[in-house]
Amino acid sequence: MSDAIRVLPTVKVPALRVLTVCTGNICRSPMAEQMLESAFLQAGIAAHVSSAGTQAMVGHDLTPETAAQLNAHGVAPKAHRSTQLTEGLVSAADLVLVATRAHRSEVVSLLPRASRYTFTIRQFARLVDSLEEGEWRDIRSLSDLVMSVAAQRGFALPPEDPTIDDVVDPYRQSEAVYAEVADELDSSVATITAAFARAAK
Repeated sequence: MSDAIRVLPTVKVPALRVLTVCTGNICRSPMAEQMLESAFLQAGIAAHVSSAGTQAMVGHDLTPETAAQLNAHGVAPKAHRSTQLTEGLVSAADLVLVATRAHRSEVVSLLPRASRYTFTIRQFARLVDSLEEGEWRDIRSLSDLVMSVAAQRGFALPPEDPTIDDVVDPYRQSEAVYAEVADELDSSVATITAAFARAAK
């Protein structure tokens, strides 16, 4: 038997693939994408975030208002080109976070099995925040967390007003509406990032 020391290859855990979705892919979904990407990077979370639109303004950059809100929330805006949502993009994702319940329906119509891992971003934050301490015992990875939140969806009480889980479309609306959207997304991103950081430990 050789005295040479055998070096086992390092197993690299693949990054969780997160897709954010809205309509035009120039306001809400890229804002969520860049907020998540920044927060994940700061928290050391291995995740790849991208975005698309159900009726994308293909090739367009962020609206100036979106860029301004990213700056206001401490995220330096990155170059962006709007992308059309496809079945392939949905299939490649491990988690799809959409702006509204209508967007979730459109995602699932492209790929029915995606119903297991598609949520509105505010819904996912609400559900992950409702996980009990005992439920965290079996969560040892980001994928485990997504599955636990999916299971939680059938048991957690829905909000009295279902629209609470939606993020309104700020396109061509006032600066105040953009600011409200950015605040909602920032809050959801903070909750999701904290949960992902805990799951990744």
